[in-house]
Amino acid sequence: MNNASAEMNAFVRVIERGSFAAAAGDLGLTPSALSKLVTRIENRLGVRLLTRTTRRLVLTAEGELFVARSREILASIEAAEAEITAASQAPRGHLRISVATTYAKQILGPALPLFLARYPDITVELLVSDRQIDLVAEQVDVAIRSGWLGDSTLVARKIADARRLICASPRYLKKHGSPRVPADLLQHNCLTPTGFAQFSQWPFHTDEGINRLAISGSFASDNADLLLDAAVAGLGIVRLADFVVARGLQEGTLVSLLEDTHLSEPFPIHVVTVPGRHRAPRVKAFTEFMISQLDDAR
Repeated sequence: MNNASAEMNAFVRVIERGSFAAAAGDLGLTPSALSKLVTRIENRLGVRLLTRTTRRLVLTAEGELFVARSREILASIEAAEAEITAASQAPRGHLRISVATTYAKQILGPALPLFLARYPDITVELLVSDRQIDLVAEQVDVAIRSGWLGDSTLVARKIADARRLICASPRYLKKHGSPRVPADLLQHNCLTPTGFAQFSQWPFHTDEGINRLAISGSFASDNADLLLDAAVAGLGIVRLADFVVARGLQEGTLVSLLEDTHLSEPFPIHVVTVPGRHRAPRVKAFTEFMISQLDDAR
């Protein structure tokens, strides 16, 4: 790196580590030298970037802007280097992946041993969270995101299409009967995801168009795996992504319902990366691997 990018990297490391001492150890500097470096940046810019207290470092408004822009620039530098070297490098290095809880458990987790066996020079760090994180700020190489993407500067590549299915266990259906038409669901215990109102509005084809049926039940959760477990245990009827219920359908612990009228609302699954980083060999290897795994699973 040149001096400017090295200073940016040092400043970002101080913020990420929360102290000069911790960041200095990472960078091979003394805390005093690192503190002087930050002071030098402040003097050059003519603004205060950090407020130093005995216990913590607090970013000023100018510091917030500087660290955000520094992260963008450092990511661009890494991306540029990756583009130049990608053609000649074998996939290697550390890969930080962000993924939602259910997708990690149902799809990515079972596939990772094969990926790591195929690419022994890659190490993987899996960040499992249902919140949408900032890839640059959290130094994530690649994220897997379900649903339609909003406007973004990130590079996205679709790796699969998913759809929603209505399912229940044979145990539940034996006890309560199978719904024959959508309106029958109003007499059933329907288990719903929380967080979005449309999750309690299940759509169906009718002669007049699409009708959304307001359903309810005794259990709701923001975790699809808990809803899946409850359905398999016979608690009620669920509407979940096909990759969530696939194993249950294959093993016979779940039965698909109302397939002739249910609107499954297909949605895409993307791999997203910071611009340029999608060309890094480790990221390209992971993306292609996931596409092949999902193709094989169909």
